[in-house]
Amino acid sequence: MVREIQANDLSGAIRALCIEANTVLPQDLRDAICSARKAEPSPVGQAVLGDLTENWEFAQAKGLPICQDTGMAVVFLDWGQDCHLTGGSLEDAVNEGVRRGYLEGRLRLSVVGDPLRRVNTNDNTPAILHLRMVPGDRVDITVAPKGFGSENMTQLRMFNPSAGAEQVEDFVVECVSRAGSNPCPPVVIGVGLGGTSEAAALLAKRALLRPAGARHPDPFYAAMEERILDRANRLGIGPQGLGGRTTALSAAILTQGTHIAGLPCAVNLGCHVTRHAHTVL
Repeated sequence: MVREIQANDLSGAIRALCIEANTVLPQDLRDAICSARKAEPSPVGQAVLGDLTENWEFAQAKGLPICQDTGMAVVFLDWGQDCHLTGGSLEDAVNEGVRRGYLEGRLRLSVVGDPLRRVNTNDNTPAILHLRMVPGDRVDITVAPKGFGSENMTQLRMFNPSAGAEQVEDFVVECVSRAGSNPCPPVVIGVGLGGTSEAAALLAKRALLRPAGARHPDPFYAAMEERILDRANRLGIGPQGLGGRTTALSAAILTQGTHIAGLPCAVNLGCHVTRHAHTVL
């Protein structure tokens, strides 16, 4: 039995998620920041983490953005293969939801229609859409607004296949070090390993959606995540770059198979408000 999904219902869900993601910090990040504040040895770092806590509490209470950069809307759709979209095209429905969410939510409009002419589209479209077909008759939607203070710190390295875990870890920590205060730490570290260059970049972006502190199910990669996080927090960058132990809140690695002649590695950093909101139709 094929289930019909109305384009307007999809737009409405994305509209709501754009507003929620920008005004309500996910609980896992709240918990991570609160835990970091208790463990932070730097008085300045503690104070900054306290300010971040006040910021998200005020934003949620008043329905205001957690950050002034409300980002470019990145939409992840896992579309059940037994669902049929009616009443419009998929891309149009997604962009309509983003348009309504940003305009009706009074969120900052940060998207230009052409990368060189730089004319603002005035509705925060187009969105970045990542679509996967999956079994079933449900549509799983995640909206993850991405600010460019952190996005601009993205790095890709095409390692020789002889590279080992230590070289990958060195590269990831180097990326965090070079980013410094630019991505508004404490950061979430997303790492994509394998595939091709563009696949690794997408894996790194998806890695930011994993709950803060959750580990890879493979103990080999879980141990890598722990080492990366520990080394990042020894850099001394600290909250908002003002010094301290808390440079990163979490590190997450996603992998997939790759060619025998290559080892793509992408790093995507999320800021202290690595925003995402999720629903299912």
